[in-house]
Amino acid sequence: MNHILVPDGARGLGALHSYGVNAMEILINEIIKHGGTKLRLEAKLFGGASMIERLGDVGKRNAEFTLNFLEAEGIPCRAQSLGGTQARRIQFWPHDGRARQKLLGEKVALPELRAPLKRIAKPNDVELF
Repeated sequence: MNHILVPDGARGLGALHSYGVNAMEILINEIIKHGGTKLRLEAKLFGGASMIERLGDVGKRNAEFTLNFLEAEGIPCRAQSLGGTQARRIQFWPHDGRARQKLLGEKVALPELRAPLKRIAKPNDVELF
């Protein structure tokens, strides 16, 4: 699981693990180091909200970066909840890939940046509450 704060290091914040490329490469390399296979990786994306006005569109940029990164690496996005203005609390069960989110704060429509890749839905794949 990654929490990306900014998609790249263009703002001069130093080498952070929270930069998109760094965070994704570290996560993938650690999974492979512990016996995972890149061909079996799948992703579920949550976040990309615009919660702090002075940060501009960083949430949207993070979401776009992550969708583009997954596409370039051939990692399918199985589910996504991106955008809006609400924080999210995520629960993830790595043993079976289930994820659940709770939207926090003001309720606002959550636009998708791009439709997820087509897939066959599994029961209880993503639970929203």
